[in-house]
Amino acid sequence: MKCLSLSFLTNFLIMNYLFAQYQPVIVIHGGAGTIRKADMPPEKEKEVHEALAKALRIGYQTLENGGTSLDAVEQTIIFLENHPLFNAGVGSVLNNKAQPELDASIMNGATLEAGAVAGVSRIKQPISAAKLVMQKSPHVFMIGKGAEQFAKEQGLEMVKPNYFITPEQINQLKKLQKRLKDQKKNQKASLSPNQEIGKFGTVGCVALDKAGNLAAGTSTGGMINKRYGRVGDAPIIGAGTYADNNSCAVSATGHGEYFIRANVAFRIAALKTMQNLSLQQAAQQALDLVQKLGGSGGVIALDREGNIAMPFNTDGMYRGYIDKNKRMETLLYK
Repeated sequence: MKCLSLSFLTNFLIMNYLFAQYQPVIVIHGGAGTIRKADMPPEKEKEVHEALAKALRIGYQTLENGGTSLDAVEQTIIFLENHPLFNAGVGSVLNNKAQPELDASIMNGATLEAGAVAGVSRIKQPISAAKLVMQKSPHVFMIGKGAEQFAKEQGLEMVKPNYFITPEQINQLKKLQKRLKDQKKNQKASLSPNQEIGKFGTVGCVALDKAGNLAAGTSTGGMINKRYGRVGDAPIIGAGTYADNNSCAVSATGHGEYFIRANVAFRIAALKTMQNLSLQQAAQQALDLVQKLGGSGGVIALDREGNIAMPFNTDGMYRGYIDKNKRMETLLYK
């Protein structure tokens, strides 16, 4: 009888483990850079907090309803792409020809499948295009007109490039180009790369669903005044985006050239797994390397235990989360 009870208890515990649900978690960022409270009008600060909170609720509701982490990441980033406050989709910064060039990527932590698009200007939701590249093509990365043709064939909504352009971004570009022209005229030293970038506003999301699967996604308009077909870290798997159930999910924002060189997103996952670091330690160590190289920005990271890391080395980073205890917080400054 004792053996029977022990066997029953063992089987019960095994079944309970197998069917146990994870508590959903979602983390987002809306870019890192020169974000100071002293420079932020109260009405804009309120608008940013409200936008971050709404994005979190959209993603978390998807998870609560049993949706996958991939779906939550996509739906959250769609909202952020459609909001002109952020450097993704509508409101993206413009290249040196005053045109938008958008990049996005997404990754499934359960399978290591990934999809990305870069240099697109006619796909309304670049993050959805990245997801379709992952799910409906044999490829991982598509660029330019080819990516746009694929998105159109898949039934995604297409728009004209001016759909993404806002007066604010036109003014920012003109101001930056005037500063560069004046400096050249006055024979002064050129702007440093970080000064030339202006603000960072890339958006990203990492999520954990009830099945215990992680996903990560990132979407951006890139670098203001960029030229010659420049692509940053956001659409590059392992640099700006990475997800692996055995480690963590990561989305980065900042000066992409340095994040590519440091392979930041994968580096965090590797440090956590191979050196047995905490998520926070791994994220901070990777970001320290970026700073050592001369770059700036931040990351969001999440593991299957629901641990969250959000380090950055700039004045601020738009960020927020809903944790495993259903606590929500949105943050802007250090």
